[in-house]
Amino acid sequence: MMRLTSLAQVPQNMRPGYMPDDHGVGIVHLGLGAFHKAHQAALTDRALAAAGGDWRILGVSLRSATAAAQLQPQNGLYTLMAKGVEGTSTKVIGAVADAICAAQDPEPTLVAMASPHTKIVSLTVTEKAYGLDRAAKGCDWTHPSVAADLQTPHAPHGVLGLIVEALRRRRAEKLAPFTVLCCDNLPDNGVLLRGAVIAFADRIDRDLSAWIAAQVAFPSTMVDRITPAATQASLTQAAALIGADDHAAVETESFCQWVIEDNFPQGRPAWEAAGVIFTDDVAAFEAMKLRMLNGSHSMLAYAGFHAGLAYVRDVMADVDLSVLVRRHLRAAAATLPRIPGMDLAQYGAALAQRFENPAIAHETFQIAMDGTEKMPQRIFGAAIAARKAGSDTRPFAFATAAWMRHISGSTHDCAAYVLRDPCASELMALAHGKTAKAIARAVQTHQIVPQHLSQDQKFWDVAEGILDDMLCYPMAVVLANEASGLPAS
Repeated sequence: MMRLTSLAQVPQNMRPGYMPDDHGVGIVHLGLGAFHKAHQAALTDRALAAAGGDWRILGVSLRSATAAAQLQPQNGLYTLMAKGVEGTSTKVIGAVADAICAAQDPEPTLVAMASPHTKIVSLTVTEKAYGLDRAAKGCDWTHPSVAADLQTPHAPHGVLGLIVEALRRRRAEKLAPFTVLCCDNLPDNGVLLRGAVIAFADRIDRDLSAWIAAQVAFPSTMVDRITPAATQASLTQAAALIGADDHAAVETESFCQWVIEDNFPQGRPAWEAAGVIFTDDVAAFEAMKLRMLNGSHSMLAYAGFHAGLAYVRDVMADVDLSVLVRRHLRAAAATLPRIPGMDLAQYGAALAQRFENPAIAHETFQIAMDGTEKMPQRIFGAAIAARKAGSDTRPFAFATAAWMRHISGSTHDCAAYVLRDPCASELMALAHGKTAKAIARAVQTHQIVPQHLSQDQKFWDVAEGILDDMLCYPMAVVLANEASGLPAS
């Protein structure tokens, strides 16, 4: 079968609703992974079909050259398979004009970001890649990329360095700045990234930092679409559907949501035509998604992996763990402010149905990675809110215990695994081979735990007790005991 290179190879009903070559590039996207292809690029594809414009995307991989190698020979084309209980919807996406890798040579990326045609620089690089100091809403100077780029600011490889150097070049050429659009799962992501960029620039050039603070827009966003890593089975299915060999195919769920603060001084695609919600209050949607979807995802990933459940759909097929997922969704909903037009109970029920989707093979071990980056906003923040509201904090203590079980490295009832976390070495030193009490006390005083929660001894006593059971008994037994007496739905 021939490699996908042209829309002429694709069935008419699977082609974009526009001619890609008729539209120029207006967006540079950092973090060219499966999620971007399933989310921002797919919705931009719809916007182009609806309203046109020079809004195609140059995708940039910051680490591996694989993503660029998959897309370059295909002229940016790839198959998106949206899977639901009703079946699979297949579309070849034309929004990505080209793909490059910045790992070895950042110059082509910087040239593209500094181009007068570029109006938006968007990002999906994962929480750990930025080098953020969340507490100070600034920059983590110990982050490897941050420290390295401060030494060579005109040839950066990290996220903050690339943004600042590209903005410096635009300012020198008297070009208007691009809008910086963070699409990662961070609360107040626009605010956090703005603070880090300004702080980084201040170490290099205070006038540049002041210009960025005054001129550059950093709208906040909330993104939601469950997208597992592509497998060989994904590529095989795509080839059968479109009649060409596609090395960049992506599978995802049917559901897709994007909420954006509408602050784009240089313009933007007609994303509203693709169903994007524009609002002045992204924070409420962020909290909803982080605590309900992401929080329950983290809990079920740690508990599910250690119960021998490889995929989220397997978790939801487990009688006991599915009960605990629904308990977590209810508990998280109780910590949230009301959002006009949103029924949180219905949202939680819809999330449970999405997790049950038999067509999506989302690995629990994949979701379980990078816990130190995810636990603060997904679990710890919700626990604090629950305590303040007088609500039950046990679901969040259970999730915390499951994470502590994961970092303990205990394999008394599961297969051996390698902890994947930016703080893996530190976590292994404080948790491997330790008692539940020792692990809980070490985590309680760790810097990732907010002070309000660190001082909540009742919470940590409960989490320690659950962890002790998880270290002494099979996870399946712990889950059955925890679910005993809870409603099934």
